Amino acid sequence: MDATTPITGTLSADLRQATWAVHERAHRCSYFGALFDGDLPLDAYTLLAEQYVAIYTALEEAGDALAADPVAAPFVIDELRRVPALHADLDALGGGVPRVLPSTAAYVARLREAASDPALFVAHHYTRYLGDLAGGQVVGKILQRTYGIDGPGRLFYDFGALGSPSAFRTRYRALLDDAAWTPAQRERLLAEAVHAFELNIAVLTEMAEEVGLAQPLAS
Repeated sequence: MDATTPITGTLSADLRQATWAVHERAHRCSYFGALFDGDLPLDAYTLLAEQYVAIYTALEEAGDALAADPVAAPFVIDELRRVPALHADLDALGGGVPRVLPSTAAYVARLREAASDPALFVAHHYTRYLGDLAGGQVVGKILQRTYGIDGPGRLFYDFGALGSPSAFRTRYRALLDDAAWTPAQRERLLAEAVHAFELNIAVLTEMAEEVGLAQPLAS
């Protein structure tokens, strides 16, 4: 079964199923393994924040470009915006001009293409923000425990303006399921969500190489 095959009939459930395998691969990347174990030096985490500045700037600019689109507009949610927090984090971490890796540049190029297609935009929006809202909360706690960062430096992971994360996820799934997707848009969205994870894995893999980590064996 490929990523575009309807599985349950609801888009939110189809997205979870279509991206399950690639989501698991992303979690096995050695960069995240080292981060979760508290084994990365702070400058290796700063490298991630630098990539996120480029990625989220492109994603949020795509949202601004589609803010009047009837399908995409409900997903342009101000409380989700991460770019101001990322800039504050980089200032606190001592970062200068963000260094953008080649894999990140490729990711950004795809996000700019998504600015003209609501289905592509929402695929990337779903992949990034719901991941941040879930696993990202774990990363925020790790930053506090490992590096003693509390406040600027980990503001990216503070979604307090959204209220209850579980209530927001329910609201988000309803947005996905209730939007007036055409069959072609739905197919593109499912395929692009898988591609978004692949782009993220490429960034994580290159960052692992940059900081001298071995990659896990493919499975």
